[in-house]
Formats: sequence, C-alpha cells, structure tokens
Amino acid sequence: MSKRVVMEKLSKDWLTQGLIDFEYKKYVLLAYLQTVRNSFDKVELYPFLADLVFHYRNLLAVKENKTLIRESFPKEISVEEFKKLELTYRQLVDDDAVMSELENIIDFSLPKIKDSLQEGSVIYEYVESQCEISPIGVTPLYANEGYLFVTLPPEKETSIYRYQVSIFEGSQEQLRSLNTEFIESVEKRPLYTYERLKLDLIKKFSDLPNPATYLILSKMKFPFSETLMPVAKRLFVKHISQ
Repeated sequence: MSKRVVMEKLSKDWLTQGLIDFEYKKYVLLAYLQTVRNSFDKVELYPFLADLVFHYRNLLAVKENKTLIRESFPKEISVEEFKKLELTYRQLVDDDAVMSELENIIDFSLPKIKDSLQEGSVIYEYVESQCEISPIGVTPLYANEGYLFVTLPPEKETSIYRYQVSIFEGSQEQLRSLNTEFIESVEKRPLYTYERLKLDLIKKFSDLPNPATYLILSKMKFPFSETLMPVAKRLFVKHISQ
C-alpha cells in the first residue's frame, strides 16, 4: 500500500529551495494543495487561505517581473533572509535551463493555486454572510478602541476581546489593522444580557469608561480559531472603516 504524503506547509521559498525539477515541484505542490483541500473540507480556512494568497502573489510577481518582490513576503522574513533568497534566485535566473524549468513550474502552479484560492474564497464569503455585527449600547464617537463580543449558536458562551484599530498610510489610501487581546469567555445566562456584560467590563476596566462595544454573532457554528475569528476580524475592520 502506498503511503500518502502530507505536506503541512509550503515553504516561503519552495520555488527555489532544493531540486529545481518540474516533476518534483509538482509533487510538492500537489501534496500541499491536498492538505489545503482537507482543511477546507472541514471549513478550516486559516492559516491556509492567507498562505495561498501569499504564494499566488509571489509566483505572479516572479512570472511578470522575473524577480522576487519584497512586499509579497510575509512580515516574519527579515531583510537579510530576503537578500539571501534574492541572491539565490538571481543566480538561478542567469541559468537559461533552470529558468526554463522554473517557468514551467510557475505555469503549472499558478492555476492550481488559483483554484484552491477560489475554493477558499467561496467558503470565506459564506462564513462572512453568516455573521452579523451590531453595537452594544450607545457607540461613542471614538470607536477605534473597545470590546468585541464573538458568539456562536446557541449563544451559550461569548468570547470577549479588547480591540484597537490602528490607522496608517498606504501607498494610495489609509489602511487599518486590528489588534485584539483575549479577555475571557463568559457563559451566557438567560438574564445576563450583552448590555449587562458591557457594564461589568466598564466596572472591571476603568481605563475604558465609555467603550465602543460590538457583538459579532454567527448564525452557524464554524471552527472558531481557524475560521470564525479571522473572518470576524476582517469583517469588523470593514465595518469600522465605513
């Protein structure tokens, strides 16, 4: 019986790492995409959806520019790591036979990764469509800091986060990032309303006397860490931006 290979993660430099051979890279990619598909079958989106976006953008950049694009790489990669990778890639580009093989690998990989991305995007959009955002109590003018309640059916427990929205200038527009800090999970009792929960937080944390507080309620149960929370955070940033 043949043993099925499981590829948990695709290295950020998988294209230039190790043997530059079409059949080998095809094997590596397809094993990874099978892992992604297994995750999506369980409606677990992250970290694979974000990884797919990264790999797709990077391959596209290499195909169009014959160079690695620093902005495409995750924030975790240092400038020194990137320079080393760039040097390796530049040496490969100078070899016509290797470059031809790389182009074949890229041409095979792009549509495969795009298909997986589209599959993940459909799941993402469905999860997002099942989420509702509503303010708890009166929302102050300053809403870039406060509390976020995240709840799944049947609303027996609420996860509470303190959030802060940071605004910074992008190349063409203002961009927002969301930082969240988990506070606690609270059991929801029949008379313990979200408004009461907010009042308890105000008493507990005096540095936020009039906090903006929002509830994100999912109509369906989804994997919390792998799906609901990442989708909820992006949805919330979109909501705040409006």
